[in-house]
Amino acid sequence: MDKLRFPMGQFAPLLNPTLEERRSFIDQIPTIAITLRSLVMGLQPDQLQIPYRPEGWTIQQIVHHIADNDMNAYLRFKRALTEDEPMSQTYREDLWAELSDYKDTPIETSILLLELLHSRFLILINSLSPEDFNRRLKTQALGKITIDTALQRLVWHNQHHISQIKVLIDHKGW
Repeated sequence: MDKLRFPMGQFAPLLNPTLEERRSFIDQIPTIAITLRSLVMGLQPDQLQIPYRPEGWTIQQIVHHIADNDMNAYLRFKRALTEDEPMSQTYREDLWAELSDYKDTPIETSILLLELLHSRFLILINSLSPEDFNRRLKTQALGKITIDTALQRLVWHNQHHISQIKVLIDHKGW
């Protein structure tokens, strides 16, 4: 079950990434919405309602969750840049996935939202000095982390969910 839930493994940050490694993470951000769209664009509405694993979210829920998560991440980054070690707010993503907007909103809406949000995110991230990446925030899941780690987590989180969708598509032969 863990292989289905975490097809690319658990998150493990690079401590003290080089400038090139950091750039690699940043360069992955604009590809997220492109990859997600190309992955799901040929799927039928009923296929979007299939969970990626037993007791798991549907493809539609995953796509909307990615957008919600990245909106929250953007706000966490801004707080970390303007406050001293702010506590990141958690949210009940399991309950958010049950709300009507996850069921009734076309996935293209969340993919467009990701494109626009990532455009702003990149402007912010590309303006940071190397020292800014050492600023910290507190999270319930990971404790105190740097913006560098938060950046890596953002990219990993997106790739993690994209991998879940890919595994389902491959398994079903779509």
